[in-house]
Amino acid sequence: MNWIEAALLGLVQGLTEFLPISSSAHLRIVGSFLPNAADPGAAFTAITQLGTETAVIVYFWRDIVRIVKAWSGSLAGRVSRHDPDARMGWLVILGSLPIIVLGLLFQDQIESVLRSLWIVATTLIVFGLILAVADAVGKQKRDLTHLTYKHGILYGLAQAMALIPGVSRSGGTITAGLLMGYTREAAARYSFLLAIPAVFGSGLYQLFKVVTKEGVSGPYGLPETALATLIAFVVGYVIIGWFLKFISTRSYRLFVWYRIFLGLALYLLLGFNVISA
Repeated sequence: MNWIEAALLGLVQGLTEFLPISSSAHLRIVGSFLPNAADPGAAFTAITQLGTETAVIVYFWRDIVRIVKAWSGSLAGRVSRHDPDARMGWLVILGSLPIIVLGLLFQDQIESVLRSLWIVATTLIVFGLILAVADAVGKQKRDLTHLTYKHGILYGLAQAMALIPGVSRSGGTITAGLLMGYTREAAARYSFLLAIPAVFGSGLYQLFKVVTKEGVSGPYGLPETALATLIAFVVGYVIIGWFLKFISTRSYRLFVWYRIFLGLALYLLLGFNVISA
């Protein structure tokens, strides 16, 4: 049964990671309805995200290689630091710092009290409403060539909010991008690239802890977690392409309503003791 549950959670991770609806919230909620009726755990969540971030690397492989080459060239003085690709490399590094620092400082809270479903329900609704406002008022005139170091830091702070399940890493960064005047597609693309260092760092750290028995892996062992990670990779790769095409012609309204509905439904389930917080 654990294998089936892990496979289902891997599917959920792949479907939700890149949408502004919070994959960690969905793993937490779905886990409450499975026979184990348990939180899959922060370690399981972080490790399965390695699958979806690997999908990002495969999908944006050419862009990533170009950025890395330009960035390394800027270190050696062969490429100007004002080169767009070199600057993007520095911006990804800069934008990754807030989530790394805050993740280490509040690790205990992130892995315990902040995973309460009451908090998840609240953040789903509140940040859904903020996304709605950003999508409505954002000028959507800037592309990634307009990205500045100041904006990189703001993007990074928004990404760090996703340490709280229910906020959504992509939702937080996309919301920040829209408020700063970036197009929907530009905000999403930078969100995907910005997540790579933080997610891989967190996932590999949790994997190391589980392998060395220093961390708690939750109800699923390493083999089941590996299956979930593989499924998350395959499904996530498909979702990236679909999502970028979707937002090129449509607003985020669908995701906003979904977040609000899910948050309210979660309040009812908790209030009537159908599931435990």
